[in-house]
Amino acid sequence: MVAWLNFLVLLLSSFLAVYYYVKSVSPARLEEQIGEISYRRCGRYRIVSCLFMIVIVVNYILYYFFPLPVRLPRHFPWCRYISFAIAAIIAVPSGYLIWCGIRDGGKESMTPQKDRGLHGGIYLYIRHPQALGELPLWFAIALLLDCPFLVLWSLVYIPLWVYICVAEEKDLLIRYGRAYEDYRKRTGFWFPRSLRKDRSCH
Repeated sequence: MVAWLNFLVLLLSSFLAVYYYVKSVSPARLEEQIGEISYRRCGRYRIVSCLFMIVIVVNYILYYFFPLPVRLPRHFPWCRYISFAIAAIIAVPSGYLIWCGIRDGGKESMTPQKDRGLHGGIYLYIRHPQALGELPLWFAIALLLDCPFLVLWSLVYIPLWVYICVAEEKDLLIRYGRAYEDYRKRTGFWFPRSLRKDRSCH
């Protein structure tokens, strides 16, 4: 009973985390309805989304103690330290990408800023470094818990994170217009198109 309840909360939290994240990256569209207050409201949506992501982490941990009765092994066939090592290999570059995104995105990492221009730094190469850093962390957590089911479940977040990024780009096109369209042609979605630094996107 606890296992199924935890899984249902995981499903709901995953949906709500994505739902509020998409709302948080749509300030320009919301501004057409309620004015500039939309940017502060989207900041609150981002916080709500992050809270649901914390709930997902708790669900992952609880799943370790209360797994579903599925035909999957409880643990990987190899030594647990190998899972820990793979998790570390994933988490270190992921954390670095998140840090770069926060550093170069500034306040807009949490709250959209109406008068903020296009970012520099790592954003000169890829358009969604924070999303690219966040996504593999679900796999890292699952590996730390040595749980094959959670690794498979983490695959669900790949299309959801793509959807978040696509939704954000639609709103950025409203905010920046042709400038953002030109920027998209120069940079990669998650991976660099070129190692050449093009500073004209400032």
